[in-house]
Amino acid sequence: MSNAVNHNYSAGRHPERSEAESKDPAALSNGYVMGFLDSARNDVEGNDPIRHIYVHIPFCARICPYCAFYKDLLDRSQTWRFCKALLRDLDQQCVSFALTPETIYFGGGTPTALTTSQLEFLLGGFRERLDLSSLTEWTIEANPGSVSVRKAELLHKLGVTRVSLGVQSWDDELLKLLGREHNSQQAEQSFHILRAAGFANINVDLMFGLPEQTIEQWKFTLEKTIALQPDHISAYCLTYEEDTEFFLRHARGELLQDTDADGHFFETAMSMLEDAGYEHYEISNYALPGFASVHNRAYWLGKNYLGIGPSAFSTVGMERWQNVCDYRGYADRLLSGQSPRGFSESLTSEMKRTERIALSLRMREGIAGPELNRRRAEELVSLGLLRKSGGSFLLTQKGKSLADSVAEAFL
Repeated sequence: MSNAVNHNYSAGRHPERSEAESKDPAALSNGYVMGFLDSARNDVEGNDPIRHIYVHIPFCARICPYCAFYKDLLDRSQTWRFCKALLRDLDQQCVSFALTPETIYFGGGTPTALTTSQLEFLLGGFRERLDLSSLTEWTIEANPGSVSVRKAELLHKLGVTRVSLGVQSWDDELLKLLGREHNSQQAEQSFHILRAAGFANINVDLMFGLPEQTIEQWKFTLEKTIALQPDHISAYCLTYEEDTEFFLRHARGELLQDTDADGHFFETAMSMLEDAGYEHYEISNYALPGFASVHNRAYWLGKNYLGIGPSAFSTVGMERWQNVCDYRGYADRLLSGQSPRGFSESLTSEMKRTERIALSLRMREGIAGPELNRRRAEELVSLGLLRKSGGSFLLTQKGKSLADSVAEAFL
């Protein structure tokens, strides 16, 4: 992470890394993405049914230079084998745990990089193996370059209820800088394809704080997005993550960062999106009433969740583990009857407290007063960073720009 300010506007993710939140659940400091937020926490007893499942599909037609999530170039000779391994992973989990999902989230990578027949095989396999009577939200991440009418109609038919579309910007020059495989026209067309296929819950992923991005470009992107009326918008600040091309270019001084400008971008997003009727329910996430991400809120609220796929994290009770970060090795293990786990740890009460504070403060509801040091909380209220609401403490508008610094004051 390049600096604290950048982190404050990032996913803390996901899961919807890109919305992504969803992709690196254990790392509080992991920016953008996901999404694949995938910051996952747990306060639920380990013997309760697991109600939230994340599936990581790492394939990408092109590797974006800013993305630090586990991914690999699409290899058509490996994808069928990989899909079979994912279902074998699910078979293992069905033996080990009671699974009654309320949410399923397919992230990546680019899940829609799979062919229509592969998606039908994979999603059909999930439908055959799981009791979906309690399912309320099934999300799949999609890149505009991989959306087709046939694929969109199939996903809707198979039960996907929500699509997270990785637009990032409506400016073609900025899309080129980000290494995206789509242009703005393709992104708009993809959005309309998804609506026509019947999707009534679409998230649009956006990024700000890009090199040489102007406030006018950012306002245009927000205006264009609002005009399309997506049901959910994720807006993340670019972060320079290790093991990325952008990180190396930033270290060499080729890509510069302006934290004051980042703050201005963030404030502009809050103002414009809230004026347009979107509820700012988490630092990086805005939703029309009733469309907050159920899956990501489960992570932030500390629910049990299960990760399937290479690099995916799981948290059940006081245990957390991660699958191996290599899709070929992952498939080899599963197809030979072995466990795909590559890392595991036992959580402590203090670890869970730290995560609970950091994540709850990012949410609109804030955190209950008894969770915090009262004297420190009152100090932050006097500084205008927190405010009281009932028995909870919530970030003020000023505090949202310093969310991580506020959280660190209690750790």
